[in-house]
Amino acid sequence: MLATRAPRPFTDPGWIFEPKWDGYRLIIEWDGSAMTLRTRSGRIFDHEAFETPPADHPVVLDGELVAYDDAGVPRFDLLQRGARDVACMVFDILFDEAEVIGEPIEDRLRRLERLTLPPPFVRSEVVPTEGQALFSAAAANGMEGIVAKRLGSTYRPGVRSTDWRKITIKRSVRALVGGFTSGEGSRSPTFGALLVGLPRGTGLRWVGAVGTGFDDPTLVAIRSALDEMQSAACPFETDDELPTDATWVIPSLVAVVEFKEWTSAGRFRGPSFKGFTDEPVDSWEHEGPMRPVS
Repeated sequence: MLATRAPRPFTDPGWIFEPKWDGYRLIIEWDGSAMTLRTRSGRIFDHEAFETPPADHPVVLDGELVAYDDAGVPRFDLLQRGARDVACMVFDILFDEAEVIGEPIEDRLRRLERLTLPPPFVRSEVVPTEGQALFSAAAANGMEGIVAKRLGSTYRPGVRSTDWRKITIKRSVRALVGGFTSGEGSRSPTFGALLVGLPRGTGLRWVGAVGTGFDDPTLVAIRSALDEMQSAACPFETDDELPTDATWVIPSLVAVVEFKEWTSAGRFRGPSFKGFTDEPVDSWEHEGPMRPVS
């Protein structure tokens, strides 16, 4: 069962809310003798952390595999890099010695509460009614967002239902454009992505490549401006992941970039260009969580 996208958080006594876990969606099947983990695509998933069954009787659970950074925030990029220290946040039960997908979600959650889940399984806690408060807390703690679920709703496998709604936290920064990559195909006359950075001390820290959010007229106009600003010198601090075949520019344009979150390496995840601004650029914070400060 999949969630539809909602534009903003809400408060409603007919709904429950939980964090949006930033990881790999898994269906956990335990038949009493063998455990099988399946991804959304149906691929069998194998991980050394899953040695102890989730229950003493046959169950099928729905959850999300997550890996945490040093601040305790789930980071999808840590999973992509093969993190071994993981947890599986379990948020639904589909089979409990018998199929239960036709039961209301509140009854399914009561079934889930009766299970004594061993590590790495962890029950995802829900908050009744107060979606706006949970959304604010998720934003303050660097999480991806929240999921709202309608009380009384059944589980509908394979359906993207309005009974489940995901509300993603949008973050944005003002960053300096320091270069661009070559475009391919229809974008070969313009550019592929803008390379942007945030000031750190006397340098410019590279924070990502922004390749979406442009229409055709904008691509042409930006490339024309960039051609007037080209420079032989790279304006960024040394970074092994910085594209070496880029064209550098004098970092004077301030781009507004919207993105999902900071990765553990201090890069944008899911960045999108929103325009240019005359407002002051944000700066990079050295200490604490990886986020810019104005």
